[in-house]
Amino acid sequence: MEFNTEQINNDKSTIAIMILAAGASTRMGTPKQLLLYQRRSFLQYIIEMAIASVCQPVVVVLGANAEQIHPQIKQLPIKVVKNLDWACGMSSSIKSGIELLNNLPQKIEAVVITVCDQPFVSHQIINRLVDAYYSTKKPIIACEYAGTLGVPALFNHNFFSELAALKDSGAKKLIHNNLNQVFSIPFPLGNIDIDTPKDYEQLLSTIKAAGNLEDFEHLLSHESTQTTKQAIE
Repeated sequence: MEFNTEQINNDKSTIAIMILAAGASTRMGTPKQLLLYQRRSFLQYIIEMAIASVCQPVVVVLGANAEQIHPQIKQLPIKVVKNLDWACGMSSSIKSGIELLNNLPQKIEAVVITVCDQPFVSHQIINRLVDAYYSTKKPIIACEYAGTLGVPALFNHNFFSELAALKDSGAKKLIHNNLNQVFSIPFPLGNIDIDTPKDYEQLLSTIKAAGNLEDFEHLLSHESTQTTKQAIE
């Protein structure tokens, strides 16, 4: 898709955030959305990060175990959509989220897509995606980690139809199919996601050894911000 930079609205119009949380957590053996992390569940944590960011509205896509998960988050200021086709993979959840956004009364300029099992996603990371979107005028802003580009990632509304049409893949495919229209921000800890009980145990041990998550995130935030500024300049 060819993109005209004039299509980016500089008035800080509505940028939504979509949290994909429909997976069955088969490798974990229990819904990882509900695993305890920083005194709340993984899903509650990322929802709180999304609410604290500049993005609105916050859309959460549920699927497997929705009846168990939804009561834990229904009191939060979010929009929940249930993906009945969750077994078809992440692309079906993205489609469900995009359909909800397309039916909202307000115009959505762009959407940040993220997942609930990257424990080091913060509202600062989310906000840097938005800042880079307006600074660079690139229609896709992705996080860079472990030599690849991935979520959290921001997509201009002109990519919504392609996001909804993805088959058997996540948003990463769209990123790599449009590299000339992508700007990346560094997020080294984006490589850490939680899929198995061993992953979860290692995460808890790492945080305990570091002292506290806030100090760790502050250090990462400072380093990433400096690198992003140098890349923009």
